[in-house]
Amino acid sequence: MMMTWAGFWALTGTLDGEADDAGCLRLAEELSERPVPDIQGFAERLAEALYRLDQEKFGTLPVADLTLRDGAPFPQSADSFLYARCAVVAAGRSVWESVFFDVDRFAPYTASTCDGESLLYVPGRAYELATGEEWERSTRYSYETFSNRDGWPHLRMAGPEAG
Repeated sequence: MMMTWAGFWALTGTLDGEADDAGCLRLAEELSERPVPDIQGFAERLAEALYRLDQEKFGTLPVADLTLRDGAPFPQSADSFLYARCAVVAAGRSVWESVFFDVDRFAPYTASTCDGESLLYVPGRAYELATGEEWERSTRYSYETFSNRDGWPHLRMAGPEAG
């Protein structure tokens, strides 16, 4: 059975709102105590949560605490946008849900000091701790930036099917 959203958010609650290395290790250790299907279910929910945030309205926000030399907004890179999405997920269910209704709630997580990358490694680390084997599993949803084609309507025509 797939991990419920409630179960996923309860586990992410162990991060205390931030995906730092220590919190992500704590989460991986807790997750490793569960059956392997729970680790896989967590990975699926994480990928889906990140996929749902993969939207133009969030990805085109500038980095909150940086500007270009001429004072213009500093754009997020594909990687920094992924890490910002991780930070939003780590912040918890209420923050994650709120950004869909108010894009300004996402903006603080674009700051250069706000890096949620460690969250990406939790399922693999948990699986390795639980089984002693390397994690070699993909998820139903890709969390890579621009994977959610519905979230990037202006990019739809840029694919190979265009023209």
